[in-house]
Amino acid sequence: MNRKLRALIVDDESLAREALLVMLDDDPEIEVIAECRNGKEAVTVIREQSPDVVFLDIQMPEMDGFQVVEEVGARQMPVTIFVTAYDKHALRAFEAHALDYLLKPFDHDRFNTALQRAKTFVRQQKLGEISESLFAMLQDMKLKTGGDSPTDADNRNPERAARKEPIDRVVIKSGGRIYFLKIEEIDWVEGAGDYLSLHSGNQTHLIRETMGNFHAKLDSQKFLRIHRSTIVNIERIKDIRPLFKGDYVITLTSGMRLKASRGYRRELQALLDEAR
Repeated sequence: MNRKLRALIVDDESLAREALLVMLDDDPEIEVIAECRNGKEAVTVIREQSPDVVFLDIQMPEMDGFQVVEEVGARQMPVTIFVTAYDKHALRAFEAHALDYLLKPFDHDRFNTALQRAKTFVRQQKLGEISESLFAMLQDMKLKTGGDSPTDADNRNPERAARKEPIDRVVIKSGGRIYFLKIEEIDWVEGAGDYLSLHSGNQTHLIRETMGNFHAKLDSQKFLRIHRSTIVNIERIKDIRPLFKGDYVITLTSGMRLKASRGYRRELQALLDEAR
């Protein structure tokens, strides 16, 4: 590359911007021309400075990443690497149109893979190809959501946000790599502060998430919270036996025994009623 690749970082979280900046500083072929805290700033910088590549966060207040693309114009966007927390709809759109994206949290290997791909697009002047992919992605998102990106529609309609579809997989970071665990493969979940242990067969995966937040993302028809620190996959329940004063012992098909506390008796009773 005869000149440095000019990069723009867009994220409303200062720590996220700093993490990207540190990774980009390690590359002698990269020059970070600006950091933007929101979508409006990003639109201005993209129009005025024409960066080669933009690391664009999706979920930002007022103007999200999808709206940035719409405002600038998909065919006028630089090579775009989306940076996002887990979002099922977004991931499907990216995968369908071969766009690159980084799932938070990501490691150096995954970041470098995305960066090298961006460099290739710039070197080979494939901006037309990436622009068409962005345009196709936006059209696909509109078809699926009735004209709005998921984040945009949710911000304007709290009731819709509350009705979000349950997640079907979770991002696991382990051993320097990131992979997906299907929700249906989880036997039970154990909480400890801001961390959760996801038990799947003979494996246990640790993620940073609160029990309440994670429980809200699950399908209530498939997962049951039986204790303030325990969620169980209903399909894995072998039998339920009463203990004392409203407590129960739940035995899973794996042989694991879990205690259901009286505080969650209503949910458990509803399950028992359905079984009758």
